[in-house]
Amino acid sequence: MLTNIVLIGFMGVGKSLAAKHLSAKLSRPIVSTDELIVAQEGKSIAKIFQDHGELYFRQVEAKIVEAIADKDNLIVDCGGGIALNPHNLELLKKNGIVFYLSASAEEIYKNVKDQKHRPLLNNTPDPKNKINELLNKRRPFYEKADHIIDADGKTGEQLCVDILTLFNKAAAK
Repeated sequence: MLTNIVLIGFMGVGKSLAAKHLSAKLSRPIVSTDELIVAQEGKSIAKIFQDHGELYFRQVEAKIVEAIADKDNLIVDCGGGIALNPHNLELLKKNGIVFYLSASAEEIYKNVKDQKHRPLLNNTPDPKNKINELLNKRRPFYEKADHIIDADGKTGEQLCVDILTLFNKAAAK
């Protein structure tokens, strides 16, 4: 049986919030790929991007996925770009069910507009346009998830209920 609950999607869609609710309800640990990268590298994601670039970050991210993919009973809170590497999703699906939390560009902007730790948005004069551009590029990768959940306007608790409903149906098979 697949044991992990894997959350993917664009920044600001509610992955971390949903993970906290799932963890509380299921008494499972949360593994955040971004937090593992920060701990391993000893610097923020923004600083990693600044010092080494996105390619380096994605390479570290892929190694983190390899390290956690075969662990059991986790809630995996994935960074927004994790699905860009098809091998990452392939590994995460071996022992987990992948949920894409989908949100509109408007909802995402509303959720992240005041956050300063978003390296892909901080260096652009038009963050709304950048969100649209990145979301359109990433959507086909995200849609390779096992399930797609509309996250627009939903609380962490509502996302948790949606995820558990689908997870329990899959586990019952």
